[in-house]
Amino acid sequence: MPLRWLMIGLVFFATLINFIDRLTITVLAPVITESLKLTNVQYASITTWFLVAYSASHALSGRLYDIIGNRKGFTFSVTVWSIAAMLHATARGLTSLSIFRFLLGIGEAGNWPGAAKVVGEWFPVRERAFAMSIFNSGAALGSVIAPPVIVYLQLRFGWEATFLVTGGLGFLWLALWLTFYRPPDQHPSVTKAELDMLAADRLASGDTGVKLSYLRLLKFRKTWAIILARLLTDPAWWLYISWLPLYLARVHGFDLKQIALFAWVPYVAADAGSLLGGYMSGFLMSRGWSLDRARKTVIVISALMMGCGYFAAGATSPTSALAWIAVVLFGFQAWVNNVQVLPSDFFAACNTGTVAGMGGLAAGLGAIVFTMTTGWVVDHFSYTPILIAAAILPLLGTAVLLTLGGTFEPCKLTET
Repeated sequence: MPLRWLMIGLVFFATLINFIDRLTITVLAPVITESLKLTNVQYASITTWFLVAYSASHALSGRLYDIIGNRKGFTFSVTVWSIAAMLHATARGLTSLSIFRFLLGIGEAGNWPGAAKVVGEWFPVRERAFAMSIFNSGAALGSVIAPPVIVYLQLRFGWEATFLVTGGLGFLWLALWLTFYRPPDQHPSVTKAELDMLAADRLASGDTGVKLSYLRLLKFRKTWAIILARLLTDPAWWLYISWLPLYLARVHGFDLKQIALFAWVPYVAADAGSLLGGYMSGFLMSRGWSLDRARKTVIVISALMMGCGYFAAGATSPTSALAWIAVVLFGFQAWVNNVQVLPSDFFAACNTGTVAGMGGLAAGLGAIVFTMTTGWVVDHFSYTPILIAAAILPLLGTAVLLTLGGTFEPCKLTET
């Protein structure tokens, strides 16, 4: 088996742990909000502190990874987020919980530009979306695993011990990462055939190897296509990541055990969307489709699936609500796998982390605004307007991506 699949496998497990750590507070939200007497707006503010740090750290981490490389970059990120996750066990109020969520966001953000950089360095263009889908499926699978595992730990040991256990997983992963990961040109086990394949692919895609500044990268329309598409579309994912357990509890009367039994269902669909969406664009390219046509076809179909969130807003039973939400999350993961790979499609590998980080920053900013809006709207009205908005935004984001992105192909330095 080519070594690149081991590399993306390591990133998959980092992403799975990332989401387990992130979702611990989400799954336990009914318990923690009751224990600490938090309103919806206060709970939203805790999520917002995470997103503020997460958004800023995306841009900073992307540049950091381009400077120090993936091995050191992931070591820094995972260490920070694991310590922060374990510190949640000591939280005794809104302030301390907000501080720990902020620290968690600083660490967790690095996973995404780092993963995009790993994919850009280790995989040829045709395999990148599928490689991205493998690591991104860790987010969906983490979301599936998290509810039953976290609820079990909470019922058996309490919520403080739950944070200690989930937070400690990252340190186990670090031992594997430091043992096995090296860049392609430094890895002792990489074959000459794999190195030659990667070199030929970079040559064919016009990878100049020229590192560009933030300002220079922002002069490309394709950079703004990624930024604005993520800004408008990612809030749909964050809505369900942050609010699904509370939505099921307060709209459909679920208790904690029912949340553990059913809240994971949409994330199984998300996992399937991640893998199928990543596979399909590569499959279409292998059948002779251009990069432009293959990526855009999958992105547009996926955006239409996210529009089905409109039907979730009108669902009267938990079964139908979960079914429509499953369609939305399938669509989002298929969409984001193909959008997250665009930095490596458009730019040289030495700029991939930076552009991916800009997209992550925009995604976080959009999620911050939408999360705070959700808290206010739910406190004063209901979840219905929010679910409808989350169905419309991905369609707008995709329209902007296609308009500004032009033909999906490597950027030429003369375009600026």
